[in-house]
Amino acid sequence: MHPQRAEITRLLNAWCKGDQNALERLAPAVELELRRLARAYLSKEADDNTLQPTALVNEAFLRLIEWDALEWQSRTHFYAVAAKVMRRVLVNQAVARRRQKRGGTAILVSLKEAEAAPDRSAEVIALDEALKALAKFDDRRSRIVELRFFAGLTAEETADIIGISARMVRREWDLARAWLFRELRRQT
Repeated sequence: MHPQRAEITRLLNAWCKGDQNALERLAPAVELELRRLARAYLSKEADDNTLQPTALVNEAFLRLIEWDALEWQSRTHFYAVAAKVMRRVLVNQAVARRRQKRGGTAILVSLKEAEAAPDRSAEVIALDEALKALAKFDDRRSRIVELRFFAGLTAEETADIIGISARMVRREWDLARAWLFRELRRQT
């Protein structure tokens, strides 16, 4: 195992046992990877998104440190949960933007401007709803999508977290993507 990866896992375990110094050393050790995840998420967001990667990382980290009862299995597990938390933050923001469009702080724009402005918040919400539907009948495939797509993990890293082979992850990933594609097309 890479020394820094081992150190992150050690810090996560120490943090789980209540060592606040470990949390203080953990934050800078995971910051770069969390920013990479945040940038990947935000690259899929609408142009009118107001969150910056640093703000998304901070929001996710604040939520993660509130979960003191959670035992981290590894640094990969931590990043997978962090990615899920970032997804929740972005979905909540998309819902708030959508609510705002229906009457909150309205601004006057021409019809041409309104047609040209992309509303990707609907896409984020639709994807979230499709993932929830997938989880109802196949939780493992839903987790694979979260880990591969949202957390950016490889098939091998995903297999390690879920406890199946990388080959099975790739097969389930293909099936989950096909199901999500059909589900999203059905919603439109």
